[in-house]
Order: sequence, then structure tokens, then C-alpha cells
Amino acid sequence: MTFERALNYGKELLREAKVPDYELDAWYLMEYTCKMSKSEYYLYGPEEMENEQFQEYELLLKKRGERVPLQYITGKQEFMGLDFKVNSHVLIPRQDTETLVEEAIKVLEPGMEILDLCTGSGCIIISLLKYAKPKVLGTASDISKQALLIAKENAKINQVELNLIRSDLFQNIIGTFDLIISNPPYIPTNMIQTLMPEVRNFEPLEALDGKEDGLSFYREIAQKSKEFLKAKGYLYFEIGHDQGEQVAFLMENQGFQNVKIIQDLAGKDRVVCGSLPEEIE
Repeated sequence: MTFERALNYGKELLREAKVPDYELDAWYLMEYTCKMSKSEYYLYGPEEMENEQFQEYELLLKKRGERVPLQYITGKQEFMGLDFKVNSHVLIPRQDTETLVEEAIKVLEPGMEILDLCTGSGCIIISLLKYAKPKVLGTASDISKQALLIAKENAKINQVELNLIRSDLFQNIIGTFDLIISNPPYIPTNMIQTLMPEVRNFEPLEALDGKEDGLSFYREIAQKSKEFLKAKGYLYFEIGHDQGEQVAFLMENQGFQNVKIIQDLAGKDRVVCGSLPEEIE
């Protein structure tokens, strides 16, 4: 089978499986299988694929047709222009989360100490460490041992120094920080089954489920973070698009000042942030 016919076969198979962006995914899987660039495809498209290549391509197409996320098949995802390893133990980094990183970068100063709660792949803290113009220090925690192994690999891939702690939120955290940042689980439990099959069937449930109203982790972090933040310390959250006012209220109720709701590129509420006063009561 030629590369051209194989790609058309892939598109049709994924279309029948109702895979979103099936044409792009068919191409990405060919690119991944054959180590082929677009220019090489246009040059060699009419030529025959090796049989082993086609068999591997067909196997990956079938996985994608079962709605296994593309990123779990290829084992990688780009975020903030950086490469991250991913697997089924961590959420797939999303472009929406780049808003959180971009906003947090604005308040970084030399020597700041940052804590990333629920770090998953480590994409947030690693991006902050990579792009912060002043040198800052990073600590990341997660309840999942497997997630921390992925974060450790990603820190190595992106050549940043990162302190990793296995912890259920603040349980094993010691010390105080200038900035605490988190993209915690925020999907209400009864909404999990309404998510796309790629998410509900394959991404880790513990990283999605925000309990009954989706705000459980925000409540606990907003309350307990005051013990782990320095005076004038910052708290930055990623939120669901309809949670801005509720999370802002939670932070204000815990004494945070200058609380802001920030929109992502699509104009949806995506970040809530604020800071503690100079003197913490």
C-alpha cells in the first residue's frame, strides 16, 4: 500500500469511529509511525510503505478509533513550546493552561520559591522554571507516584531543577513559598460521564474529579495555603470556565487581596489569582 492510500485509509477509519479532527490525527499517526515530515510525504506519497510500517500504522489507528487519546499513543504533548512526556497517569497538557503560566510569570521575581500542587506531568512548574527570566526555585507535589515519575522525566527533558514531593495537597509539604500555583481536579462528579470518551475513559479520574460541586480542592487549598505562603505571597488557580466568581469568592473569604478573574484566548474565565496582605493574621 502506498503512503497516500494508507493515509486515506486512516482518515476514513477514524472518520467512521467519529474521532474529532480525524484527518489531522490520521496524519499525526503516520508522521509518528514513519518518522516522515509533510515535505517527505509529498515527495514519497506514491511510493509503497513497508509492510511492517503499515501494520504498525493500522494498529495505532485502531487504538485511536477506540478513542485512546492521540497523546497517549505517541507519548508526548507540546506545551508552552516545550516537549512533555505523557501517559495515562497524568492529564494531557492543554493550551488553556498556558494562560495560567503566562499570568504567573508576570509576578515572578529573582529567588522566588514556587509550589505547584497537583503537578501531574509537571508542565506548569517546568514552564515557569524554563521561562522565568529571574532565577526561581520550584517544588512540585502530587498524590500519584506515577505522575511524579513523569514529572521527573519532564524536568530532565527540559533541563530544569525541580524538587518533587509525594503529597496529598499540603500533607507532606514543609516550608513557605512566594507563589502557590495549581490546576486541581475541578469537574463535578456528576459531570464526569458527560466528558468526551478520550477524557472520561482514559485520563486519570483522580486528576479530574473535583467532588460534588467541583470546588472541593479550591476550598482546601485556599484555606490551607495561608500556612504555606509568605507575606504578600500569591495564589494562582486554573479553573473551569463557569467557576470564576465562586473561586474568587472563596479566596476573598480567606483574606486574599487583589483577587482577579482572567480569561483565556477564547474569552472564557480560566485563571483566578490573588495575594495575601503584608501582614498575615
